[in-house]
Amino acid sequence: MTSLPATALSVSTRWLGVGRSAERDPRSAGAAATTDALAAGDDPKCLLVFASTSYDLTELTAGVAGVADGLPFIGCTTSGEIATDGPGDHSVVVVSLGGAGFEVATASATGVSADLRGAGARVAECVERVKDRGHQVLLLLTDGLAGDQQEIVRGAYSVLGAVVPLVGGCAGDNLKMKRTLVFDGERVLDNAIVAIALSSDAPLGIGVSHGWRKVGQPMLVTSSAGTRVLTLDDEPALDVYLDVLNAPAEARTDPDAFTRFALTHPLGISRRSGEEVRFVAGADFGARSLGCIAPVPQGGLAWIMEGDDESVLEATDQACASALSQLAANQPLGFVAFDCIARRGVLGDAGIQSEVDRIALLAGGAPVAGFYTYGEIARVRGTNGFHNQTLVVLAIG
Repeated sequence: MTSLPATALSVSTRWLGVGRSAERDPRSAGAAATTDALAAGDDPKCLLVFASTSYDLTELTAGVAGVADGLPFIGCTTSGEIATDGPGDHSVVVVSLGGAGFEVATASATGVSADLRGAGARVAECVERVKDRGHQVLLLLTDGLAGDQQEIVRGAYSVLGAVVPLVGGCAGDNLKMKRTLVFDGERVLDNAIVAIALSSDAPLGIGVSHGWRKVGQPMLVTSSAGTRVLTLDDEPALDVYLDVLNAPAEARTDPDAFTRFALTHPLGISRRSGEEVRFVAGADFGARSLGCIAPVPQGGLAWIMEGDDESVLEATDQACASALSQLAANQPLGFVAFDCIARRGVLGDAGIQSEVDRIALLAGGAPVAGFYTYGEIARVRGTNGFHNQTLVVLAIG
């Protein structure tokens, strides 16, 4: 007898459900996924919605809202969706949380690129609207192309301090790098952040791991400007990058080919809190510079990184194990995974199915949901909390 993928799990005061639909009609897809997610229990509190950019998102969110009947929900576009039965590219995944053991409040901010730190602070204030039931987290979904995402984290930290951890991810658009969107209920927003403050009477665990390895010797970032790396060891950064990796000819002249190549070759940078990874999102072939999703500080050390199936899947195990270790004696109700599109590039189609199967196995029969991101948020200590090319797992106990 073949077992069906887990779609719901409940305990006396809390439950979590997951629904997925690949129906072609967007309103029907949103309604079907939401119906399945809400079948998990009574007293629903909120929804998370992760949707392909292939849909008419106004219609899709209307389908969700029609079933949710006033229930608050946030969501975003993806570079692929994750559910217990595996990854997908043209679907919508809905996560529902309910029961007396949860309290939630939602928030959104628009026009965020003008003041990323201020926007992060504004949405973080929603934590003040939930009763502290012993365990809290602020879940953030951001426009992945709005600018320096670390500034959003710093803004939220300025309000919450070290008491409330942050978790979440940056919306994607299937590597088009043109426009990423978030949802505040039926409102489909660009240049925006949405958030849910979640308070629970049981522990919440956050695991983080990337699985990349250093290539060659560290280099000095001799010139950078924000997210753009101009020179490494006083040489044009693009030339150094291509030569160290012995990049193929097409990656040296074609911007799209470069982006595909760079997807599996991030930069590592040295920070006080440890090693961080930076997604190389593009190249300026005229200026011979590299463009990253997050800042690369001038004067710091950097190195090129690469990974393979083994190292990436080892990181999957580590992230899940770390999240589970924080649940004390509780079994997880479910996992929400924020997985970088670059890790997907390493694993390929068969590999990402193996990765999701692995996450589901480690969840111990609890449902799994999430999406492939343009960056991941996980702040459990210190002020830094933005990650690239990393897996972040939220275990809900």
